[in-house]
Amino acid sequence: MKTRPKKTMLVTGAAGGIGAQIARLAVASGHRVIAADVNLPGVKRPAGEIGPGAVAMSLDITAADAWDRVLDAVWDRFGGLDILVNNAAIVHPGQALDVAIDCHQQTMGTNFMGALKGMMAVLPRFRAQGSGHLVTVCSMTAFLPSAGLASYAAAKHALRAFHHAVAIEERDSATAFTIIHPSATETPMLEQEAREEAAAMAFVRDPMDPAEVAGIVLKAIRARKLEVYVPANRGPTVRRQSAPAAGNGGDE
Repeated sequence: MKTRPKKTMLVTGAAGGIGAQIARLAVASGHRVIAADVNLPGVKRPAGEIGPGAVAMSLDITAADAWDRVLDAVWDRFGGLDILVNNAAIVHPGQALDVAIDCHQQTMGTNFMGALKGMMAVLPRFRAQGSGHLVTVCSMTAFLPSAGLASYAAAKHALRAFHHAVAIEERDSATAFTIIHPSATETPMLEQEAREEAAAMAFVRDPMDPAEVAGIVLKAIRARKLEVYVPANRGPTVRRQSAPAAGNGGDE
């Protein structure tokens, strides 16, 4: 007799980095994973390595109709979804004036509006099925203005605020909410930041391993934690430092 998977989980940005590791560890724990990414050939590789517990799907998180298409396919194939992990993100590092407006807009459109569209697409379905868990992989930059990553940090500030606001609105529903704030992690995105001197603050500490971060994400999901800092001991520090520094003419 086959053991049913513990949960059905959709992970965005699963072609590499933290997303691929979340998918890998989730399947190893007995879950069934839809590994989604805008780069379908890229996400097929880790999904194929993981095995039959992972299914690769193409998903452009910035397109509302793409969310509806993928969620329809998930409900048709698996009968529902237990967990959505909004993990996908991009970065355009550099001094704000040196980054094209289109790149700032793409960062906000992906890292904030893309995750927002996923939440708005899945929440009515969670309500209808009477259960669900919405997980947001955010960032320590949600608390700190970050030179060289201005629009990335702005998107993560907005994402944290939106996640918590929706969690409050849904407090009487059956949907659980968890938000995770990783520190700098050894991913292709961090390699991109490394090529920009302006983003030097991302390298003040040694980057974390994505598998370690993924393990913490899964532990937070199991415990239904509300908000998690990775590493945990940095949480109080970033919260204390989250007030913006006064500039010329600023209040003392």
